[in-house]
Amino acid sequence: MTEYLAVDSGTIAYEVTGSGPLIVLAHGMGDSRAAYRAVVPQLVTAGYRVAAVDLRGCGESSVDWPAWSRSDIAGDLLALVRHLGGPAVLVGHSVSGGAVTIAAAREPSLVTSVVELAPFTRKQSVRLGDLRVRRFRRGMVRLLGAGLLGSLRLWRSYLDVAYPGVRPADWAERLGRIETLLREPGRMKAMQAMGRSAPTDAGARLGDVRCPVLVVMGTLDPDWADPRAEGAAVVDALPAGLGRLEMIEGAGHYPHDQYPDRVAALVLDFLHSDAARA
Repeated sequence: MTEYLAVDSGTIAYEVTGSGPLIVLAHGMGDSRAAYRAVVPQLVTAGYRVAAVDLRGCGESSVDWPAWSRSDIAGDLLALVRHLGGPAVLVGHSVSGGAVTIAAAREPSLVTSVVELAPFTRKQSVRLGDLRVRRFRRGMVRLLGAGLLGSLRLWRSYLDVAYPGVRPADWAERLGRIETLLREPGRMKAMQAMGRSAPTDAGARLGDVRCPVLVVMGTLDPDWADPRAEGAAVVDALPAGLGRLEMIEGAGHYPHDQYPDRVAALVLDFLHSDAARA
């Protein structure tokens, strides 16, 4: 059942399932909380209360917002944690990977652990050699085109590259839901605005994080020429000993949707090992 939380400048939609310690799941741009539909049941079965949230401008959340940065998204997530009674584990994909980093650094008492899935958490740069990697070149052209032109056709073309090989059994329904949402007034503009926000605010806070962090990258993620190097750079920017990198062979930019069982297992193992250390 969808619930709503009023925050400064808008309303955030979310859905809570299960009981136990709180996990908040935040998706990437142009998406909705449905991205975690196959992960939520596994976390609930493992004994967690799971809140899947629609980011500002996305899903069933309100459309008109004055700002779209990772810092703004972090504020929304922290407001939800307070509302639901934290602390919480924060899981963020892509743009939300940076947001959960900021949230953890900003209010460590509310965040026990962080999971970053294919995160944009650092300042990005493209080297000449990167363009020799075909999947990166194809993904970048489609991603930039969708952002600049507000083209649903190019966004769908990007998703074709971002989901290499394995796709969910409900792929056609998944694409249909994404397209329906992005056709709603203001949704594509929200995605474009979010895409224009730089991850520098998140990168600046990596050294301030005080909780354990799991970074999960797909080996075929088209958003980076070398996904492993990007994940390792995020871990290296954290205080020593806090970060851990896991690679999922064959996954693209949506490991939680392509390989939900694998991602759920990695998250649960990470949380259990963190609890054991504590």
